[in-house]
Amino acid sequence: MMRKTMRKGIALGLSLGLAVASLSGCQDSGRTADGKVKLSFQIWDNAQRAGMQAIVDAYMAQNPNVAIEVQVTSWDEYWTKLDAAAESNQLPDIFWMHTNQILKYADYGMLAEVTNLYDDVDPDYYTEHYSEVSLDNAKGSDGKIYGVPKDKDTVCLVYNKEMFDAAGVSYPDETWTWDTLCDASAQIYEKTGKYGYMAYGDDQLGYWNFVYQAGGHILNEDKTKAGFTDPATKKGMEFYINLQKEPWCPDQNYFAETNPGTAFISEQGAMYLEGNWNLMSMRENNQELEGKWDVAVLPMCPDPVNGDGRATISNGLCYATGAKGKNLEYALDFLKFAGSEEGQRIQGESGAAIPAYIGLEDTWIGAFDKFDYDMNVEKCVEMFPYGVQSVNNASRPNWKTQVNDFLLKIYSGEMTLDQGLEAMQKQVDEAKAP
Repeated sequence: MMRKTMRKGIALGLSLGLAVASLSGCQDSGRTADGKVKLSFQIWDNAQRAGMQAIVDAYMAQNPNVAIEVQVTSWDEYWTKLDAAAESNQLPDIFWMHTNQILKYADYGMLAEVTNLYDDVDPDYYTEHYSEVSLDNAKGSDGKIYGVPKDKDTVCLVYNKEMFDAAGVSYPDETWTWDTLCDASAQIYEKTGKYGYMAYGDDQLGYWNFVYQAGGHILNEDKTKAGFTDPATKKGMEFYINLQKEPWCPDQNYFAETNPGTAFISEQGAMYLEGNWNLMSMRENNQELEGKWDVAVLPMCPDPVNGDGRATISNGLCYATGAKGKNLEYALDFLKFAGSEEGQRIQGESGAAIPAYIGLEDTWIGAFDKFDYDMNVEKCVEMFPYGVQSVNNASRPNWKTQVNDFLLKIYSGEMTLDQGLEAMQKQVDEAKAP
């Protein structure tokens, strides 16, 4: 999901300068008409606006001298403007930080360090209340913490119950393996004419999960070398890529025109991988599908090279503030509240995302009680014990796009699997941090 790369020490020109000016709140920090400290809070997901506003409202109720404005922009626009704002040291007072970007911003000194933010509460606050994956998602290359963990997620299997019923196939459960996935897909296609599992060429919502289920890895433990030529990695990628050869799975030309979520909602396919962060908005925006679909844990590798065959990619955002912000003291105080049990509980109860705070997962599950029809969203939470941190290192901006290009060449037959994996390995191993 990395789109932009910060150019260190290089002027970005008039166009990006204008982008800074248009980033609401960056130029406007100061005081309100009634003397309150005014803070801007920038996010990229409108579906989470209400949840973030609820946290802001709770904070302002306790701190009436502060006024915080939640501002939403699109994903692409968010990073274009944030890059420009960072170059000018005019970052929003508070903003979301994604794992794809945090190393760049932290390593360039753009983010305030928050390693000791809770020392007055408990020196072990982070490790007591957040998982290792959540904390790793908030760290820079130096191992220090540059964002307060916001949420955590898993990738789940979404399926159409009506298509399963029509094909006489049992719903997915914890016993499912890759073989079960294929068998069910074939039966659904034969009985209904609809696609089975839709395996599109994505990383986090695609082949990464299968690689780790097979016991492979995309990056080694210290994130210095790739693992594309590892036998277990090859096993996972070979299985996933070859799925498009089946009549029940669309090829990548299909996905170039229609993403799997759209195909699923239009009832053209029975299964695909989705992040739990999209489930609430899917239900709210597709009422006509109520009762027709559900979620399950990911099928496991039946014969992994290493491990027990289970894995799901687990990611998470964090709340951050600029290292040189004009309202740094106030911004840090809000981050501290957002990472507290109260702040995290508000987020979960809003349904915005699963709180990163350990023990509050049920608040997110409970947010779905507002619907008349029950779904097994708790399956997303059940996978955390075997969650794998989303793949990232400091040089990823210089290899992400190229690796995806090689993947598409494998899909198209322009490169063999071995040739493509060798090229991916070389690209990652030779990439340098931007």
